[in-house]
Amino acid sequence: MDELRAISTFIRAAELGSFNKVAEAQGTTPQAVSKTIRQFEQHLGVRLFHRTTRNSSLTEEGQRLLESIKPSLDGVVGALNRARSAARDDEGVIRIATSGSMGRKMLMPLLAEFQQTYPLVQFDLLQEDGFADLVGDRIDVGFRGGNPPDAQVVSRRLFPVQQIVCATPAYLAEHGVPRTLDDLQAHRCTGYRQPGSGRPMAWEFEIDGGTVFHHVQAVLLSNDPETEMHAVLAGMGIGQIDSINGAAAIRDGRLRPLLVDQVSERMGLYLYFAQRADMPGRVRRFIDFAVERLRGSELFHLSPEELRRHAA
Repeated sequence: MDELRAISTFIRAAELGSFNKVAEAQGTTPQAVSKTIRQFEQHLGVRLFHRTTRNSSLTEEGQRLLESIKPSLDGVVGALNRARSAARDDEGVIRIATSGSMGRKMLMPLLAEFQQTYPLVQFDLLQEDGFADLVGDRIDVGFRGGNPPDAQVVSRRLFPVQQIVCATPAYLAEHGVPRTLDDLQAHRCTGYRQPGSGRPMAWEFEIDGGTVFHHVQAVLLSNDPETEMHAVLAGMGIGQIDSINGAAAIRDGRLRPLLVDQVSERMGLYLYFAQRADMPGRVRRFIDFAVERLRGSELFHLSPEELRRHAA
């Protein structure tokens, strides 16, 4: 038998004191209500109601059962209602996956602005390199720079991520300005180590409409792009820094871009999420908000004119 349905019918009959009233409330017949209660009594092996032609009242055993199960059922009903409302309301947790530097530089202002409109939303950030397992890590939305996510998720390319070779004015004043890729061999360079393989990533350039990869001998390797940028800011050498990390430092003059006519924009910033028919309303609103704020954003992207203006 359907125990949950029988328990619900039992509680309603206890509250209303009449099988007829229960039938009206449930859109069924008094006979169907009586049958459900009788089967429930047989299932438990105890009589729950004293019955008359007009009314019913709880037996002592029925009263004890009601006092035992009603608080628990009320809790279950409340939990179900909260789950239903979560799909519509602007309250609850949004779990986001991103890298550490991207979370600090790009997402914090975005999350703060979203919470001004939806103050009951909380954020739970998972900050790791690489694309997160949306299902395994219970992630609602991911942000990643690089290549597109795999086809099993929905993704939005928000803007291109530039790979910009740059150095401090002090380093360039002391060591000179490289004008070609071959000139880089005479300079100290930094590098980025791939999170998955651990191998140093080649620098990449756009030349004649294609991508050219160039390997450098790095005096410092890091698996964190923000750390690499700070090494360049400290004067350790020339680095190829992504525009999310480097745009502000270039604009305020702390870094000078080099080889600006060969800047690669092959990679992008992607927002990605699993396709769900039951996606909570707060998550859908946040996705729409993030796409509106970040798509085509120039905050982390420099135009060719800007690159030339700031170039060494």
